Amino acid sequence: MIIDAHQHFWNLDRVAYPWLTPDQGPIHRTFEEGDLRPHLDACGVDGTVLVQSADSYADTDFMLEVADRWPRVRAVVGWVPLTRPDEAAEALDRYRRDPRYAGVRHLIHEEPDPDWLLQPVLRDGLDALAERGLTFDVVAVLPRHLEHVPMLAERHPGLRLVIDHLAKPPIAERGWRPWADLLARAAAFPNVHAKVSGLNTAADHGTWTAADLRPYVEHALELFGAERLMFGGDWPISVLAGGYRKVWNETAKVLDDLALTPGDRARVLGGTAADVYRIPGPARPGAVPTPA
Repeated sequence: MIIDAHQHFWNLDRVAYPWLTPDQGPIHRTFEEGDLRPHLDACGVDGTVLVQSADSYADTDFMLEVADRWPRVRAVVGWVPLTRPDEAAEALDRYRRDPRYAGVRHLIHEEPDPDWLLQPVLRDGLDALAERGLTFDVVAVLPRHLEHVPMLAERHPGLRLVIDHLAKPPIAERGWRPWADLLARAAAFPNVHAKVSGLNTAADHGTWTAADLRPYVEHALELFGAERLMFGGDWPISVLAGGYRKVWNETAKVLDDLALTPGDRARVLGGTAADVYRIPGPARPGAVPTPA
């Protein structure tokens, strides 16, 4: 089973997305399953993890509605108000009645305070996630965001943390530090995982190729191993820099260049996501991505 571990839907008529303004160009419209289906079919992707796009109950409810009508949504990473821990705990108990509700994310990169994750009030909310076996996806866009991950991992050892988009390495600038060192510190904690996703929009939007991504993916593999790393298409954000099929094809080239074993390839392309988000069914051994 090949699983895309990071993908979005949004409906501009149903949900407010404060960040999604007309200047976003081609992604400033509604995206739902009819738009994604042909891409998954072409790339041989069996299922997807739907990830929140707004810090609201409305967005989470919308995603679960999509999952009701489209079984290829295998898990949903939603939202609850972690800064209001009592309310968050009640919401989690309500949402987790649906086995597809797998975890929580907050758009911390939209918060004006880069130290938002350090608020003492978040401790109870994150503990509530750990107690219920749910994950927390970390949107680490700034180095400061990534600095906080080891602290969270140490303070909440029972919480599965997922770093989205490898914390946006400086690919376009061909940079390395402090990203590489900060990622290493985070990976030292066994409850931290990461997604090979969103790298195309961290690179030059018009010219990027597998060669641009390779050193960053290779570093992540050395740190996390395939058992804590997972592929994500980051669609429809990926439309801004090549689209779904280019992301799939160029990621496949990176995995080929790095000569992953069939077992490790299967982990990155589905097995890790199935474990982290508790998706039923084993990943297909030796799954090999085919060009789309």
